[in-house]
Amino acid sequence: MILKRKNIRSEIENICRSAKRANSSLATASTSIKNGILEKAAKNISSRSKRILQANARDMMYGKKKKLSESLLDRLELDVERIEAMSKGLRDVARLQDPVGKIIAAWDRPNGLKISRVRVPIGTIGIIYESRPNVTADAAGLCLKSGNSSILRCGSESLNSSKIITECLRDALKSFKLSADCIQLIPTKDRKAVAELLRMDQYVDIIVPRGGRGLIERVLEESRIPVIRHLDGICHVYIHSSANLRIARKVVLNAKMRRPGICGAAETLLIDEHVMNSFLPPILDDLISNGCEVRGGKNIRSLDSRVKEVKDIDWDTEYLDAIISVKSVSGVDEAIEHISNHGSQHTDSIISSEAGPTKNFLQRVDSGIVMHNTSTQFADGGEFGMGAEIGISTGKLHARGPVGAEQLTTSKYIVKGNGQTRP
Repeated sequence: MILKRKNIRSEIENICRSAKRANSSLATASTSIKNGILEKAAKNISSRSKRILQANARDMMYGKKKKLSESLLDRLELDVERIEAMSKGLRDVARLQDPVGKIIAAWDRPNGLKISRVRVPIGTIGIIYESRPNVTADAAGLCLKSGNSSILRCGSESLNSSKIITECLRDALKSFKLSADCIQLIPTKDRKAVAELLRMDQYVDIIVPRGGRGLIERVLEESRIPVIRHLDGICHVYIHSSANLRIARKVVLNAKMRRPGICGAAETLLIDEHVMNSFLPPILDDLISNGCEVRGGKNIRSLDSRVKEVKDIDWDTEYLDAIISVKSVSGVDEAIEHISNHGSQHTDSIISSEAGPTKNFLQRVDSGIVMHNTSTQFADGGEFGMGAEIGISTGKLHARGPVGAEQLTTSKYIVKGNGQTRP
């Protein structure tokens, strides 16, 4: 089904209404049923890999026509390995503990009332995302595990791939006699669909945007629905003077160049001025030799003629590309101050061998994820043992850091008595 522009509002409302209606059966489904659906969906994705690849080839042609950057094309592209990773992600989610029904706390009151706080599904979740078709499986799978209906709005460049992936999930629901309307993909590239979805507060409980700054800012500005926000990934690696050079080289290269286009990629390298002259030359050579453009001030450029001049705007830029800015600092306090002024509260890492500066950094850096002696590219729900993630929340309300199945639940109080009345 392709939505016609004049019908978009009514069709989006129909999608949202049917998702809300279908949610009651999913919200109360047993763990074994939900896990069975996830396992079946994983099998469907594997068995339909040829169709997914054919659809993705059309998406790649469209992306190249739109002149997407190499990093965005990398996000968009699927191969057999990535399709199997999607399938594995769903199986991993199936193996997670079911958060629904978990008793968070319980206590008895002097009057005999028994009170418990229990995890329950949020309800209906709208996910708006760009480029990466694997988000279709991750987001829908996590919503399913947590008992939520999902309404998926992928980017125009990934629509063909996402349609087949959604079909795999919906067919799995049908095989367990649950409504396919629990998982829905908005079948249009028209930007008006996003605006209409953001107005559906009578049906949709939470919006999760996952994409570039432009998308996030638009959602935050227009949404009538609460938003779990995922803003920029301006991630830092800070090399303290006590750092082990071997570790620093490994971590910096991986944090930037493993996949430059993901939100957990390092965008800025900070290094103590005391070790700059000895540590930085081999690190710069590692980066540049592997195709990374390095930008820095005069003191950084003096160490390697291939370094380009840094601009003020660079410190506030999420490149999502093979580019990194480098700055020397006087110590941990200046590093923390720089991150506070220019970071996006996503992920920041310190490379250090001393306990004091490490503790200082981990306590004071106000980000969803802070790390020690490891790559920022581990900022991923799958790597955290969460099976998958719907995104990295940089906000402070409801969820922060990787948003997995548990973060897609809320709670309610259950109060049991035996006839008590309030005086």
